Amino acid sequence: MKQNLKPEIRKATLQDLPQILPIYAYARQQMAENGNPTQWGADKPAPETIRQDIQNGHLFFMEYGGEPAGVFAFWVGEEPTYQHIEGHWRNALPYGVIHRIASNGKCPGVFSQCLEFCGAITRNIRIDTHRENRVMRRLLERYGFQECGIIYVEDHTPRIAFQRCLCHPGPKIP
Repeated sequence: MKQNLKPEIRKATLQDLPQILPIYAYARQQMAENGNPTQWGADKPAPETIRQDIQNGHLFFMEYGGEPAGVFAFWVGEEPTYQHIEGHWRNALPYGVIHRIASNGKCPGVFSQCLEFCGAITRNIRIDTHRENRVMRRLLERYGFQECGIIYVEDHTPRIAFQRCLCHPGPKIP
């Protein structure tokens, strides 16, 4: 991959599934190897969740020079699991949600490119992660997200909730 090549980010289609599923498999392996074997376990996100994300227009596929690089779910609107938080969100403004971000491990900058893409749509972003996902927690801190509290996902397990709001003129997203 050329270092100066910009990624193409587009809405994923069902035809992308054969390229998306290995990205999530690689991410699960990396999570387990880095001390986070339970967040996605052996089967998350479930193929049905991925299909629903695609059908809802929420799943985005990232390619560098035609090579699959990453995938993430993103939308602007309510996230039901964010309605109750043990803590406080930074504001009550409309927000974007990032979920299920994963990289193939071969192309650097998937997270920063995801943030640049999402930040061009909304400057108020919420995301959550498992306590043991130290890699993601470091990335969130590095990119200006602030820890807001604890939320509980559908299976009632806790997640650390983060928010970044660049709602006022300020530095451009890295």
